[in-house]
Amino acid sequence: MPRSVASFHSIRHRAHDDEDEGDGVDSLEREDTISSTTPTSPTISRRFRSSRPSELDLRSNTPNERSALLGNSQNLSRSYASMPASIPGTPRPHIIRHASLRLRQHSRSGSFSTRLVNALGSERREALENSIHKTVSFWQDDRVWYDQFTSTDWVHDSIADAYRVKALRSRKDIRGRIAAWFDGAQGWILVAIIGCITACLAYIVNVTESLLFDYKSGYCTTKWLDSKKDCCSGASSCEEWSHWAKVFHTDGQEHEGTQFVAFVIGVMALAIASCVLTLTTKTVIPSAVSLSTLDENLAADILDPDHDQDEEGRKRSLSPAQAYTESQLRPPMVYYSAAGSGVAEVKVILSGFVLHGYLGLRTLVIKTLGLILSVASGLSLGKEGPYVHIATCVGNIACRLFPKYRDNDGKRREVLSASAASGVAVAFGAPIGGVLFSLEEVSYYFPPKTLFRTFFCCIAAALSLKFLNPYGTNKIVLFEVRYLTDWKFFEMVAFVLLGVLGGILGALFIKASGLWARTFRRFKVIKRWPMLEVMLVALITGLISFWNRYTNMPVTELMFELASPCDTFTSSGTGLCPTKEQIPAVIWYLSIAFVIKAFLTVVTFGIKVPAGIYVPSMVVGGILGRIVGHIVQYLALNYSHTGLFGDCKADDNPESCVVPGVYAMVAAGATMTGVTRLSVTLAVILFELTGSLDHVLPFSIGILVAKWTADAIEPLSIYDMLTNMNSYPFLDNKVRPVFTTDLGDITPRVREERIIDISDSPLVPAKDLRQKQQYLHMAGELDGGLPIVRDQILVGLIPAPDLEFALDKLDNEDNSLCLMSTQVHWNTNDEDEPEQDPTDFTPYIDPAPVALDIHSPMDLVYECFVKLGLRYICVVRDGRYAGLVHKKAFVKYIKELEAGGH
Repeated sequence: MPRSVASFHSIRHRAHDDEDEGDGVDSLEREDTISSTTPTSPTISRRFRSSRPSELDLRSNTPNERSALLGNSQNLSRSYASMPASIPGTPRPHIIRHASLRLRQHSRSGSFSTRLVNALGSERREALENSIHKTVSFWQDDRVWYDQFTSTDWVHDSIADAYRVKALRSRKDIRGRIAAWFDGAQGWILVAIIGCITACLAYIVNVTESLLFDYKSGYCTTKWLDSKKDCCSGASSCEEWSHWAKVFHTDGQEHEGTQFVAFVIGVMALAIASCVLTLTTKTVIPSAVSLSTLDENLAADILDPDHDQDEEGRKRSLSPAQAYTESQLRPPMVYYSAAGSGVAEVKVILSGFVLHGYLGLRTLVIKTLGLILSVASGLSLGKEGPYVHIATCVGNIACRLFPKYRDNDGKRREVLSASAASGVAVAFGAPIGGVLFSLEEVSYYFPPKTLFRTFFCCIAAALSLKFLNPYGTNKIVLFEVRYLTDWKFFEMVAFVLLGVLGGILGALFIKASGLWARTFRRFKVIKRWPMLEVMLVALITGLISFWNRYTNMPVTELMFELASPCDTFTSSGTGLCPTKEQIPAVIWYLSIAFVIKAFLTVVTFGIKVPAGIYVPSMVVGGILGRIVGHIVQYLALNYSHTGLFGDCKADDNPESCVVPGVYAMVAAGATMTGVTRLSVTLAVILFELTGSLDHVLPFSIGILVAKWTADAIEPLSIYDMLTNMNSYPFLDNKVRPVFTTDLGDITPRVREERIIDISDSPLVPAKDLRQKQQYLHMAGELDGGLPIVRDQILVGLIPAPDLEFALDKLDNEDNSLCLMSTQVHWNTNDEDEPEQDPTDFTPYIDPAPVALDIHSPMDLVYECFVKLGLRYICVVRDGRYAGLVHKKAFVKYIKELEAGGH
C-alpha cells in the first residue's frame, strides 16, 4: 500500500528522533542486467511498460561478451538503504559496493562524526548525520546500467572513482597500503596484458593470411603448412613449390590459363568465406534509433534533413508521440559489427557512446577469422584498420579482470584508448605512431597518465611482436625499409607536387566511394543480399588483377617493393629498378597497375568483410609516387646538363641521383592523409617505417600539403563522413564552431510533461512519473532527465534510466505515491524493515544538477559539454527553472549551424 501524506516529515520541522534509528540495512544485489539471451542490439521498439523488466533482467549473472562495455560477471551486493542521491547520469548494471568502501556510519559508536554530532546536541543530530552520510556515500553506489545507444556520464564516473580512491587510501594498515599499491599497478598490468595479446593475434593473422594467400598459386610439396617464402627460403622459384597447373597437367609446362582459373577461384572462395563469417554478426536496430550505418556503409539511407519541414520550408513542431510514430514507419537499420575497419565506431565509443556487443568476445573472434580470409583473398583491402578494432575488443574484454575498470566506464575508456593505440603499433611497427594515433584520431578523453600507459602498451605490443617474428626477418612489419641516399634540394618541388596529388587522390577517393555506394549499392538486390556484392567484387578482382604483377601481390608486399631502394631487385624487365632505357616501359606498366588498384580500392571499400583502408590507400599513392619518381629520374638522367638537377650526371647509376622509393613513400603518406586526415601521426609512422631522419622533412612536407589540398576539396575525412551519417551524440572536440548566439536560443519552453513539480506536495503518483518517463523515451532521450521543481526553483533532477529502474521495482504502480524530495524522509522507526521503501525515490535524485543561466554564451555551453562530458544542462532565468538542453539537441544545433554556413 502507498504511504499516506501523514507518514512523512521534513527534517526542517523535526526536533527529536530516536537516536538509534537505522539508516537502512543491506539488501541483496540484483544480478547482471544483461542476460545470456539478450540480443546484441534491440530488434524491436523499446517497451514503455513492462512487468518489472529490471528485476527480470537482473536474474542472470552469466558473463556475456554482448554486454561489451557494461557486462558484470559476478553476483555483487549493495546497500540500498545507504544509497544516496545520484548524480545526473545513468548508472551501471552492476550495483556494487566494494568491501573496502564500506564506511562505518551504520555503527554510531567510536566514529568522529558521532562524537561531533553528540557535541553539537540532539537538535541538529539527524540533519548532520544525513549530511555526512550523503557527502561520503553520494557517489559510491551504482544502480542501473547504461542503456544501448546512450552516452556515459563522465562526471559521475570521475567522481565515483575519486571516492573509491579516497576510501582506499584512508586505510593506513599494511593491508591497506598493499591494496593501494596493487590498485595503482592494475593499470600497468592491464595494458601489458592487452599489448601482449594484441601482438599474439597480429602474429596469428600475419602468418595465416600469408599461407592462405600463397595457396591461390600453389602449395609446398614438402610441407603443406609452409608459405611460398618459407618453402623456398626466400627464393623466387624453387622445385619444392608446385603450381596448380602442374597438378592438372603432367607435361611440365606452365599453363597460365589454369593458374588464372585457380587464382580467380581462390579469390572468390576466400572472400565468400570471410563474408559468411561477417554476416553472422548481423544486428538489427529499431527505427526509433536515428542511426544510419555502423559498418562503413556509405549507401545507407540517411534521414532526410527536411523531414521536419513543411511545404513552405518552415520547421514543423512535432510532439514526441508524433515523432515516434513517424520513426516507426521507417525500416530498421541492419549492420554487421565485424564488417569494415571499425575505426569510426571505436572513435564514437571512446567519446562515451554506448554500443553493446561491438567490442565483445564474439565480435573479436569472428573479425579475426574473417580478417584472415579477406586479406588472404587478395582483395584491395588492408588489415591495419581492423587491428584497431580487434585491439580495442581485447582491451574491453581484459577490463573484466579488475573491478576498477570493469565497473567504471570512464576508467574503462582510458584503457580502450591505449588498446586502440596498440593496434596501430602492431599494424605499422610504430609504437610512437600508435600513441599519436590514439591522441589525434580516436581518443576523446586523454589525461596525461593515459598517455604514458598508452606508450607502455604500444611498447609491450611491439616488443611481443618483435619476439614472435612473424615474417622471419626480425621486422615487425613487412614493408619496413631503409634509405641510405639523401635527397637533393631540387626534389622538394616534386615532393610538394606529390602532396598536392596525394591530397587530390584522397579527396576524390572519398567522393568516388560515396558515389559508388549511392548508386550500385542501393540496388534492391544488393541491399538485400550483401554477399552478392562480395562475390562480384571478388570476381572482378580476380579477373583483372591476375595479369599485372603489381596488382596480384599482397598489399603489404607491394608496398614494400614500391618503397624499397634498388639494391633489393634486379634491373631487368618490368622490375622497379630499370636502366635509363627501360624507364618508359616501367612507367607504363605502373600506370596500368595504378588505374586497376585505384578502381578496385573504390569498389571494395564498404563491402561486408573485415577491411581497412589505410594500406590500400598507401599502395595507390605509392604507385603514383613511384611513377613520379621514375619520371623525375628519367628527366635527371637526360637533362642533367641543364643544371636543374644538381650534380646528377647522365652516365650515373639512376639510383645515385633520384631514389623513386622515397617518392613512393611520400605519396603513400600524402594519399593516406587525404583519405583519413591524419597528419603528425602519419609523419611519425613513416619515420618509424624508414628509420631515416634525413627523410622526415619530405614526408612532413607531403603530408602538410596533402591535408591542405584535401580539406579544400572535401572537408571531411572518410571516418568523419561515416560519423556524420548517424545521429550520434558525438561532439567533435577538435573542430570548434563559431557561435553568435546564447543558450536561450536553443532552450525549449518548459512543458509540464518534462518536469516534476513538487510545489504542492513532495509525493508524486507513480503513474504520472511513468507517463513522463515514456514521454522522454518517445522523444528519443533514453538518457535524458526530469528536473524537479518547487515553486519554479530547480531543486533536483532524476535521470530517466534511474526513474525507470525505480518504477519497475514498485509492486503496485497505479496506487503508489513516490517521494521526490531529498529534504523529506519517511517517518518510520521500523528497524526490522528488510530494505528501503521502494516508493522513496530520493536515492536516485541529483540534488545539484549542473545549471547555466539562459543568457550564457554558446561557447560556454560547448565547453561544458566537451570538457565535462555532460549529457544535459539545466537552464535557469533569474534563479528560476527555464528549461533543459540535451546533448543530442546541442549536437543537432551545431550540425544545422555547419550546414547553414556551407
